[in-house]
Amino acid sequence: MEWTALIFEEITSVLVEAGEPSYRAKQLAEWIYGRAILDPAKMSNFSGALKDLLKSIGSFQALEPVKVQESEDGETWKFLWKLHDGALLESVLICSEKRRTVCVSSQVGCPAKCAFCASGKMGLKRNLTTGEIVEQVLKIQSFLMEKGEAVNHIVYMGMGEPLANFDAVVKSLRILTDPQLFGLSQRHITLSTVGLVEEIYKLSQESFKINLALSLHAPNQHIRKKIIPYARKYEFDELMKAIDDYHEVTKRDITYEYILIAGINDQVEHAEELAKLLQYRQCTVNLIPYNPVQGLNLEKPTRPDISAFRDVLDEYEIVHTCRYTKGDDIAAACGQLALQEA
Repeated sequence: MEWTALIFEEITSVLVEAGEPSYRAKQLAEWIYGRAILDPAKMSNFSGALKDLLKSIGSFQALEPVKVQESEDGETWKFLWKLHDGALLESVLICSEKRRTVCVSSQVGCPAKCAFCASGKMGLKRNLTTGEIVEQVLKIQSFLMEKGEAVNHIVYMGMGEPLANFDAVVKSLRILTDPQLFGLSQRHITLSTVGLVEEIYKLSQESFKINLALSLHAPNQHIRKKIIPYARKYEFDELMKAIDDYHEVTKRDITYEYILIAGINDQVEHAEELAKLLQYRQCTVNLIPYNPVQGLNLEKPTRPDISAFRDVLDEYEIVHTCRYTKGDDIAAACGQLALQEA
Protein backbone atom coordinates (compact mmCIF):
# COMPACT_ATOMS: atom_id res chain seq x y z
CA MET A 1 0.00 0.00 0.00
CA GLU A 2 1.15 3.53 -0.80
CA TRP A 3 0.22 6.25 1.68
CA THR A 4 0.25 8.78 -1.18
CA ALA A 5 -2.42 6.75 -3.00
CA LEU A 6 -5.05 7.17 -0.27
CA ILE A 7 -7.80 9.75 -0.03
CA PHE A 8 -8.33 11.28 3.42
CA GLU A 9 -11.13 8.91 4.41
CA GLU A 10 -8.93 5.93 3.53
CA ILE A 11 -6.04 7.28 5.60
CA THR A 12 -8.39 7.68 8.54
CA SER A 13 -9.82 4.18 8.12
CA VAL A 14 -6.39 2.53 7.90
CA LEU A 15 -5.12 4.28 11.03
CA VAL A 16 -8.25 3.57 13.06
CA GLU A 17 -8.13 -0.10 12.06
CA ALA A 18 -4.52 -0.14 13.28
CA GLY A 19 -5.67 1.12 16.69
CA GLU A 20 -4.77 4.78 16.31
CA PRO A 21 -7.12 7.70 17.07
CA SER A 22 -8.76 9.29 14.05
CA TYR A 23 -6.99 12.63 14.58
CA ARG A 24 -3.76 10.95 13.50
CA ALA A 25 -5.05 11.13 9.92
CA LYS A 26 -5.01 14.91 9.99
CA GLN A 27 -1.52 14.92 11.50
CA LEU A 28 -0.20 12.50 8.89
CA ALA A 29 -1.83 14.44 6.05
CA GLU A 30 -0.17 17.63 7.33
CA TRP A 31 3.26 16.00 7.18
CA ILE A 32 2.77 14.48 3.72
CA TYR A 33 0.81 17.24 1.98
CA GLY A 34 1.35 20.34 4.12
CA ARG A 35 5.11 19.92 4.51
CA ALA A 36 5.93 17.46 1.69
CA ILE A 37 7.66 15.15 4.19
CA LEU A 38 7.70 11.52 3.06
CA ASP A 39 10.11 10.16 5.67
CA PRO A 40 8.41 9.07 8.93
CA ALA A 41 11.70 9.61 10.78
CA LYS A 42 11.21 13.37 10.24
CA MET A 43 7.64 13.39 11.60
CA SER A 44 8.67 14.85 14.94
CA ASN A 45 5.35 14.66 16.79
CA PHE A 46 5.04 10.90 16.22
CA SER A 47 6.45 8.34 18.62
CA GLY A 48 8.98 5.77 17.48
CA ALA A 49 6.35 3.09 17.76
CA LEU A 50 3.94 5.03 15.54
CA LYS A 51 6.64 5.68 12.96
CA ASP A 52 7.39 1.95 12.85
CA LEU A 53 3.68 1.20 12.53
CA LEU A 54 3.27 3.60 9.61
CA LYS A 55 6.22 2.03 7.78
CA SER A 56 4.89 -1.48 8.41
CA ILE A 57 1.47 -0.59 7.02
CA GLY A 58 2.55 1.08 3.78
CA SER A 59 5.31 2.75 1.78
CA PHE A 60 5.90 6.48 1.63
CA GLN A 61 8.32 6.84 -1.26
CA ALA A 62 8.31 5.15 -4.66
CA LEU A 63 10.46 7.68 -6.55
CA GLU A 64 14.22 7.66 -6.15
CA PRO A 65 15.85 10.84 -7.48
CA VAL A 66 18.42 10.13 -10.19
CA LYS A 67 19.12 13.48 -11.84
CA VAL A 68 17.90 17.07 -11.90
CA GLN A 69 18.66 19.34 -14.86
CA GLU A 70 18.16 23.10 -14.92
CA SER A 71 17.61 25.00 -18.14
CA GLU A 72 19.92 27.84 -19.12
CA ASP A 73 17.26 30.45 -18.38
CA GLY A 74 16.74 29.08 -14.87
CA GLU A 75 13.00 28.70 -15.41
CA THR A 76 12.66 24.98 -16.15
CA TRP A 77 13.84 21.90 -14.27
CA LYS A 78 13.64 18.30 -15.44
CA PHE A 79 13.58 15.54 -12.84
CA LEU A 80 14.54 11.95 -13.57
CA TRP A 81 13.22 9.37 -11.11
CA LYS A 82 13.84 5.65 -10.67
CA LEU A 83 10.88 3.50 -9.62
CA HIS A 84 10.88 0.39 -7.44
CA ASP A 85 10.98 -1.92 -10.47
CA GLY A 86 13.87 -0.06 -12.08
CA ALA A 87 11.65 1.85 -14.51
CA LEU A 88 12.58 5.47 -15.16
CA LEU A 89 10.25 8.44 -15.13
CA GLU A 90 10.49 12.16 -15.88
CA SER A 91 8.65 15.20 -14.50
CA VAL A 92 9.13 18.88 -15.31
CA LEU A 93 8.86 22.06 -13.26
CA ILE A 94 8.10 25.23 -15.24
CA CYS A 95 8.46 28.64 -13.57
CA SER A 96 6.81 31.60 -15.27
CA GLU A 97 6.26 34.81 -13.33
CA LYS A 98 4.26 33.68 -10.26
CA ARG A 99 3.31 30.30 -11.71
CA ARG A 100 5.03 27.17 -10.47
CA THR A 101 3.70 24.42 -12.70
CA VAL A 102 4.46 20.73 -12.35
CA CYS A 103 4.14 18.68 -15.51
CA VAL A 104 3.41 15.17 -14.28
CA SER A 105 3.66 11.87 -16.11
CA SER A 106 0.93 9.25 -15.91
CA GLN A 107 2.68 6.32 -17.63
CA VAL A 108 6.17 5.01 -18.25
CA GLY A 109 6.39 5.57 -21.98
CA CYS A 110 3.27 6.23 -23.98
CA PRO A 111 0.89 4.21 -26.18
CA ALA A 112 -0.17 7.13 -28.39
CA LYS A 113 2.96 7.25 -30.59
CA CYS A 114 2.28 10.74 -31.91
CA ALA A 115 4.55 11.59 -34.83
CA PHE A 116 6.18 14.58 -33.10
CA CYS A 117 6.72 13.06 -29.63
CA ALA A 118 9.79 11.37 -28.17
CA SER A 119 7.84 9.57 -25.43
CA GLY A 120 5.84 7.64 -28.00
CA LYS A 121 9.00 6.21 -29.53
CA MET A 122 9.48 4.21 -26.32
CA GLY A 123 6.09 2.56 -26.50
CA LEU A 124 4.14 1.89 -23.32
CA LYS A 125 6.08 0.23 -20.50
CA ARG A 126 3.40 0.40 -17.80
CA ASN A 127 0.87 2.59 -16.04
CA LEU A 128 1.92 4.59 -13.02
CA THR A 129 0.16 3.99 -9.71
CA THR A 130 -1.81 6.77 -8.06
CA GLY A 131 0.95 7.16 -5.50
CA GLU A 132 3.64 7.47 -8.17
CA ILE A 133 1.66 10.26 -9.84
CA VAL A 134 1.01 12.15 -6.60
CA GLU A 135 4.58 11.74 -5.39
CA GLN A 136 5.95 13.60 -8.43
CA VAL A 137 4.07 16.68 -7.21
CA LEU A 138 5.16 16.20 -3.59
CA LYS A 139 8.83 15.74 -4.46
CA ILE A 140 8.83 18.92 -6.55
CA GLN A 141 6.84 20.70 -3.84
CA SER A 142 9.66 19.85 -1.42
CA PHE A 143 12.19 21.18 -3.95
CA LEU A 144 10.28 24.47 -4.17
CA MET A 145 9.70 24.81 -0.43
CA GLU A 146 13.45 25.05 0.04
CA LYS A 147 13.22 28.24 -2.05
CA GLY A 148 10.21 29.54 -0.11
CA GLU A 149 7.89 28.73 -3.04
CA ALA A 150 5.11 26.24 -3.74
CA VAL A 151 3.42 24.36 -6.56
CA ASN A 152 0.34 26.29 -7.71
CA HIS A 153 -0.48 24.62 -11.05
CA ILE A 154 -0.39 21.03 -12.29
CA VAL A 155 -0.60 19.79 -15.86
CA TYR A 156 -1.01 16.15 -16.82
CA MET A 157 1.14 16.62 -19.91
CA GLY A 158 4.22 14.54 -19.16
CA MET A 159 4.93 11.04 -20.38
CA GLY A 160 1.86 8.98 -21.18
CA GLU A 161 -1.79 9.40 -22.10
CA PRO A 162 -3.58 10.27 -18.83
CA LEU A 163 -6.98 8.92 -19.86
CA ALA A 164 -5.43 5.56 -20.74
CA ASN A 165 -4.61 5.25 -17.02
CA PHE A 166 -8.04 6.51 -16.03
CA ASP A 167 -8.59 5.13 -12.52
CA ALA A 168 -5.15 6.05 -11.16
CA VAL A 169 -5.29 9.53 -12.70
CA VAL A 170 -8.79 10.24 -11.38
CA LYS A 171 -7.82 9.18 -7.87
CA SER A 172 -4.69 11.34 -8.03
CA LEU A 173 -6.94 14.27 -8.98
CA ARG A 174 -9.08 13.61 -5.91
CA ILE A 175 -6.03 13.59 -3.67
CA LEU A 176 -4.42 16.68 -5.16
CA THR A 177 -7.63 18.73 -4.97
CA ASP A 178 -8.85 17.55 -1.55
CA PRO A 179 -8.67 20.52 0.90
CA GLN A 180 -7.65 18.04 3.65
CA LEU A 181 -4.73 16.81 1.53
CA PHE A 182 -2.87 18.84 -1.15
CA GLY A 183 -5.77 21.23 -1.66
CA LEU A 184 -4.99 22.64 -5.09
CA SER A 185 -7.80 24.44 -6.92
CA GLN A 186 -9.32 22.36 -9.71
CA ARG A 187 -9.12 25.43 -11.92
CA HIS A 188 -5.32 25.22 -11.63
CA ILE A 189 -5.16 21.69 -13.04
CA THR A 190 -5.12 20.81 -16.73
CA LEU A 191 -5.35 17.33 -18.19
CA SER A 192 -4.15 16.82 -21.75
CA THR A 193 -5.44 13.97 -23.91
CA VAL A 194 -5.02 12.82 -27.50
CA GLY A 195 -8.75 12.17 -27.44
CA LEU A 196 -10.01 8.92 -25.92
CA VAL A 197 -13.71 9.46 -26.53
CA GLU A 198 -15.18 7.02 -24.02
CA GLU A 199 -12.91 8.27 -21.25
CA ILE A 200 -13.69 11.93 -22.02
CA TYR A 201 -17.37 11.16 -21.39
CA LYS A 202 -16.43 9.32 -18.18
CA LEU A 203 -14.31 12.22 -16.98
CA SER A 204 -17.18 14.65 -17.50
CA GLN A 205 -19.20 12.59 -15.01
CA GLU A 206 -16.54 12.66 -12.27
CA SER A 207 -17.73 16.02 -10.85
CA PHE A 208 -14.39 17.72 -11.56
CA LYS A 209 -13.99 21.25 -12.87
CA ILE A 210 -10.46 20.75 -14.14
CA ASN A 211 -9.33 22.16 -17.47
CA LEU A 212 -9.28 19.81 -20.44
CA ALA A 213 -6.76 20.20 -23.24
CA LEU A 214 -7.18 18.25 -26.46
CA SER A 215 -4.09 17.45 -28.50
CA LEU A 216 -5.77 18.35 -31.77
CA HIS A 217 -2.76 19.23 -33.94
CA ALA A 218 -4.73 19.17 -37.20
CA PRO A 219 -7.84 20.84 -38.63
CA ASN A 220 -9.26 17.63 -40.13
CA GLN A 221 -9.24 13.87 -39.75
CA HIS A 222 -7.03 13.21 -42.78
CA ILE A 223 -4.07 15.17 -41.41
CA ARG A 224 -4.73 14.18 -37.81
CA LYS A 225 -4.45 10.48 -38.60
CA LYS A 226 -0.99 11.10 -40.04
CA ILE A 227 0.15 12.84 -36.86
CA ILE A 228 -1.76 10.89 -34.17
CA PRO A 229 -2.29 7.14 -34.69
CA TYR A 230 -5.00 7.17 -31.98
CA ALA A 231 -7.10 9.29 -34.35
CA ARG A 232 -7.73 6.19 -36.45
CA LYS A 233 -9.90 4.84 -33.64
CA TYR A 234 -12.27 7.80 -33.50
CA GLU A 235 -14.00 9.82 -36.17
CA PHE A 236 -13.30 13.55 -36.03
CA ASP A 237 -16.93 14.52 -35.44
CA GLU A 238 -17.26 11.89 -32.71
CA LEU A 239 -14.25 13.33 -30.88
CA MET A 240 -15.45 16.93 -31.14
CA LYS A 241 -18.87 15.88 -29.82
CA ALA A 242 -17.23 14.36 -26.72
CA ILE A 243 -15.19 17.54 -26.16
CA ASP A 244 -18.32 19.66 -26.54
CA ASP A 245 -20.05 17.47 -23.97
CA TYR A 246 -17.21 18.02 -21.47
CA HIS A 247 -17.56 21.77 -21.95
CA GLU A 248 -21.33 21.65 -21.45
CA VAL A 249 -21.13 19.55 -18.30
CA THR A 250 -18.21 21.34 -16.61
CA LYS A 251 -18.65 24.85 -18.06
CA ARG A 252 -14.88 24.94 -18.52
CA ASP A 253 -13.39 26.37 -21.71
CA ILE A 254 -11.46 23.85 -23.77
CA THR A 255 -7.83 24.29 -24.79
CA TYR A 256 -6.89 22.94 -28.20
CA GLU A 257 -3.21 22.15 -28.44
CA TYR A 258 -1.81 22.54 -31.92
CA ILE A 259 1.83 21.72 -32.61
CA LEU A 260 2.89 23.51 -35.78
CA ILE A 261 4.96 21.23 -38.01
CA ALA A 262 6.53 22.66 -41.14
CA GLY A 263 4.78 21.62 -44.34
CA ILE A 264 2.24 19.43 -42.59
CA ASN A 265 -0.24 21.58 -40.67
CA ASP A 266 1.22 25.09 -40.56
CA GLN A 267 -0.10 26.76 -43.70
CA VAL A 268 -2.77 29.44 -44.11
CA GLU A 269 -5.31 26.97 -45.49
CA HIS A 270 -4.85 24.85 -42.35
CA ALA A 271 -5.40 27.91 -40.18
CA GLU A 272 -8.58 28.80 -42.03
CA GLU A 273 -9.97 25.28 -41.64
CA LEU A 274 -9.08 25.28 -37.94
CA ALA A 275 -10.70 28.68 -37.42
CA LYS A 276 -13.94 27.56 -39.08
CA LEU A 277 -13.97 24.43 -36.90
CA LEU A 278 -13.62 26.38 -33.66
CA GLN A 279 -15.20 29.78 -34.33
CA TYR A 280 -18.40 29.01 -32.42
CA ARG A 281 -16.74 27.04 -29.61
CA GLN A 282 -15.67 28.53 -26.25
CA CYS A 283 -11.99 27.75 -26.37
CA THR A 284 -8.35 28.75 -26.59
CA VAL A 285 -5.90 27.46 -29.17
CA ASN A 286 -2.41 26.87 -27.82
CA LEU A 287 0.00 27.01 -30.75
CA ILE A 288 3.29 25.21 -30.12
CA PRO A 289 6.06 25.39 -32.70
CA TYR A 290 7.49 21.88 -33.07
CA ASN A 291 10.37 21.07 -30.72
CA PRO A 292 13.05 19.02 -32.50
CA VAL A 293 13.36 15.40 -31.42
CA GLN A 294 16.39 13.32 -32.38
CA GLY A 295 15.51 10.67 -34.92
CA LEU A 296 12.30 12.32 -36.14
CA ASN A 297 12.30 13.76 -39.66
CA LEU A 298 10.18 16.81 -38.88
CA GLU A 299 10.96 20.51 -38.98
CA LYS A 300 10.00 23.60 -37.04
CA PRO A 301 7.85 26.12 -38.95
CA THR A 302 9.31 29.42 -40.08
CA ARG A 303 8.46 32.62 -38.24
CA PRO A 304 6.58 34.03 -41.27
CA ASP A 305 4.44 30.89 -41.45
CA ILE A 306 3.69 31.11 -37.72
CA SER A 307 2.74 34.78 -38.09
CA ALA A 308 0.50 34.09 -41.08
CA PHE A 309 -1.20 31.26 -39.19
CA ARG A 310 -1.87 33.53 -36.21
CA ASP A 311 -3.17 36.29 -38.49
CA VAL A 312 -5.90 33.97 -39.72
CA LEU A 313 -6.93 33.07 -36.17
CA ASP A 314 -7.03 36.77 -35.32
CA GLU A 315 -9.24 37.41 -38.35
CA TYR A 316 -11.74 34.83 -37.08
CA GLU A 317 -11.38 36.14 -33.52
CA ILE A 318 -10.11 32.81 -32.21
CA VAL A 319 -8.47 33.27 -28.82
CA HIS A 320 -5.01 31.80 -29.04
CA THR A 321 -1.54 31.82 -27.59
CA CYS A 322 1.79 30.84 -29.05
CA ARG A 323 3.74 28.96 -26.44
CA TYR A 324 7.25 30.19 -25.76
CA THR A 325 9.44 27.11 -25.74
CA LYS A 326 10.86 26.43 -22.29
CA GLY A 327 13.40 23.77 -21.42
CA ASP A 328 14.31 22.69 -24.92
CA ASP A 329 18.02 22.92 -24.02
CA ILE A 330 17.49 20.09 -21.50
CA ALA A 331 14.94 18.18 -23.65
CA ALA A 332 12.13 19.15 -21.28
CA ALA A 333 9.94 20.98 -23.77
CA CYS A 334 6.66 19.69 -25.17
CA GLY A 335 7.16 16.32 -26.87
CA GLN A 336 10.76 15.89 -25.78
CA LEU A 337 10.52 13.67 -22.69
CA ALA A 338 12.27 10.44 -23.60
CA LEU A 339 14.50 9.40 -20.72
CA GLN A 340 17.64 10.37 -22.57
CA GLU A 341 19.74 9.66 -19.49
CA ALA A 342 18.47 6.09 -19.24
